[in-house]
Amino acid sequence: MNWTNPLIPQRADPQISQHGGRYWFTGSLPGFDAIELRSATSIAGLAAAAPHIIWRRHPQGPASWHIWAPELHRVEGRWIVYFAAGERDDIWKIRIHVLENTHADPVQGEWVERGQLKTPLDDFALDATTFEHRGTHYLSWAEADTSRAGKTNIYLAPLVNPWTLGGAPTLISEATHDWERIGFAVNEGPAVLRRHGRIFISYSAAATDHHYCMGLLWADEGADLLDAASWRKSPTPVFASANGQFGPGHNSFTTAPDGTDLLVYHARNYRDIVGDPLHDPNRHARVQPFGWNAEGFPVFGEPQPDGPVQGSQP
Repeated sequence: MNWTNPLIPQRADPQISQHGGRYWFTGSLPGFDAIELRSATSIAGLAAAAPHIIWRRHPQGPASWHIWAPELHRVEGRWIVYFAAGERDDIWKIRIHVLENTHADPVQGEWVERGQLKTPLDDFALDATTFEHRGTHYLSWAEADTSRAGKTNIYLAPLVNPWTLGGAPTLISEATHDWERIGFAVNEGPAVLRRHGRIFISYSAAATDHHYCMGLLWADEGADLLDAASWRKSPTPVFASANGQFGPGHNSFTTAPDGTDLLVYHARNYRDIVGDPLHDPNRHARVQPFGWNAEGFPVFGEPQPDGPVQGSQP
């Protein structure tokens, strides 16, 4: 491990993916006004990699405010970016939007707007991610439901194409534990990890201050993923504030060249925030290794202190 945390300052909601022998990084910008990609052949190289702005928010209307949590995915030979956005005149009208690029290099070619990804609830929706399992492409995301007590819940649905749902969403998690409901009753930021015969979905919970933390869902890989009963949930957080790092969450997963699993997440290196945490830009992107226990479950350990990253977690 030859990088130092924080890897990239002031990049919340970080995602690192691997394609074509390169690591690709994206995350929320402090101004919530554009989508940036950077790439390198190593995790350490991302820190100094030149950022490329691939899209900017509109002056008004849909996708003109609060550009949040972009994710880059390679889907059937094309590049897809999911992101959340509001409107300048209705800033909390947050919905999922989709960009597509058919060029081999995502910082070249044309990014085409595929518009809003419509969900049946058509409410506050964000943090979309996608994965393929046994021939079906799925979308997981967070969305509000005014008929339920929580602010946002985690949903899963099949896809017809990257911007169209192919069936009714299944609610697979909502904020039922006390630690998920501090400040706000939130489940958001799903990230998918497939290992040891299971589909794991990590997520983030609670308000975005020092209470923010990660939870974990899982289902057997042979189960019907669209049956809510297939999913189980950890009763306690699996990653939380420690070692001078506060509010760790909104994670993604990648691997080191030697196959070591890596947790990508954001956290602040101070606890107390003046004003609304959303307006504090210092959620920094961090990367650290994690291991597995004898039962085949991930062991994320604790956030490491700022500085050179240490080796594998237990």
